[in-house]
Amino acid sequence: MRLNQYIACSGYCSRRQAERFITAEKVLVNGKTAPHVFFVKVNDHVEIEGQRILHTSQKVYILLNKPRGIICTASPAIANNIIDFVGYSERIFPVGRLDKETEGLILLTNDGSIVNELMKQENKQEKEYIVTVDKKITAAFMDDLSNGVDIYIPRIKGYMKTMDCPVTQLDDYTFRIILSQGLNRQIRKMCRRFHYTVTHLQRVRIKHIELGSLEVGQWRHLTEEELAGLNR
Repeated sequence: MRLNQYIACSGYCSRRQAERFITAEKVLVNGKTAPHVFFVKVNDHVEIEGQRILHTSQKVYILLNKPRGIICTASPAIANNIIDFVGYSERIFPVGRLDKETEGLILLTNDGSIVNELMKQENKQEKEYIVTVDKKITAAFMDDLSNGVDIYIPRIKGYMKTMDCPVTQLDDYTFRIILSQGLNRQIRKMCRRFHYTVTHLQRVRIKHIELGSLEVGQWRHLTEEELAGLNR
């Protein structure tokens, strides 16, 4: 098995993060710095920054209804991190992130192989949100959001127009929006362009997986049907 895949399958991190560790020469195999392309054999000893990496065949897939205030990081040094909040007995990590003030559906796993498939922008995986804003919604505001909005992207130090997306008004202050992008704080920035402030933001669906009636702060394992949909 390729080294990056071996690390991801151990649940230590995603395959992309494993690549970063290898490039930074933080991965040792049998006591020696691992080359960028390496295939792990049965008796190889793999470690990252002194921690032994063990491959596991038991995959874990968890759906959490994340509360406000919980931070989507696996770093134990950060207070209110999502791993400590879930308190799962095995090593897992979040797939993507929700910002600290956003609640709702987030997946956690020890299977690094699904991360890229779910998070790659070109895969156009739908993510659905319920949004509440601070003043009455207008038809013009709904149209503007659905037709794409120029928002500032720090990574490119410039503006990018968001993709067209379905937007449905639910009441005077609440709407439903379906995105197939994963830009940082995208919905909040889209609303701010039209002088609206998001007061509550909840993700209720990723692809075919729905939050349903799961209460805030609770989690469950994915069903067989949900897992089958991930693999399609």
